[in-house]
Amino acid sequence: MKVEFEKIAPDQGSSFKLIHWRSQDDRFFWHQHPQYEIIYVKKGSGKLHVGNHLGQYTEGEVMFIGPNLPHSGLGYGVIGKREDIIVQLDENFLGQDFMNAPEMVHVKKMFERAIYGIIFRGEARKKIGKKIEGLLNKSGLERLILLMEIIRLMSETSDIQILNDLDSRFAFRHQDEERIDRIYTFVENHHQAEINIEEVATLTNLTVPSFCRYFKKMTNMTFTDFLNEFRINKACKLLHDEMSISQVCFESGFNNISHFNKTFKNQKGQSPRDYRNEIRLMENPN
Repeated sequence: MKVEFEKIAPDQGSSFKLIHWRSQDDRFFWHQHPQYEIIYVKKGSGKLHVGNHLGQYTEGEVMFIGPNLPHSGLGYGVIGKREDIIVQLDENFLGQDFMNAPEMVHVKKMFERAIYGIIFRGEARKKIGKKIEGLLNKSGLERLILLMEIIRLMSETSDIQILNDLDSRFAFRHQDEERIDRIYTFVENHHQAEINIEEVATLTNLTVPSFCRYFKKMTNMTFTDFLNEFRINKACKLLHDEMSISQVCFESGFNNISHFNKTFKNQKGQSPRDYRNEIRLMENPN
């Protein structure tokens, strides 16, 4: 399965595209597109995979992802509901020479940095997120003016995290994109069964030792750790239902209750039963 190239067109009567995304229990979606993308996570948290960066995102996160930088959809690792506001735009969305204006020097530098992926931190994140949310209530010229204010705030703050290495231009080979997507899709479709690492290595046309080195380099995780994390995320979703703990264990892909409990506690800091009790308390506080 090849990396998916997302085709993006501006909204009718607009120079950019605005998306208000609400979802629950999304699947993994590994994709890239030639447009820049500003993302505000209004609700939810989950796994973040941008280029070679693998980490977590939380509610309130603000990100700026540059063109042709492969990244997962934010549905990966999400438990429950998620809500995002996304702005997608071309570098020249206001004209070919707009970025060359002397007033745009800091903005141009920020757009250049976005090819590595940017996350905003601290007070800047709060201010930018609030402004992005305001786009939903604007239209026409007012929406464009507010977007320019957002871009100004983004370009003026130094409270940022660059997600990929600045020392070398981050270049993705299609072969890498295809391999990572193939691995993730295989795990998503087969996580309930026993997964043999030789079989996964064969999918990527690598020997087992080469596959292990490759996967660690691309994700900063061993394949076993990734598989366990994927299964625990599935277990967390199932714990919202009325299944027994043992049913959750086997449905999420574990074949040993003791191993399941130990892995769950290592990742979540509490037992599956305590996690379920906490969920029920939050859902029914009275």
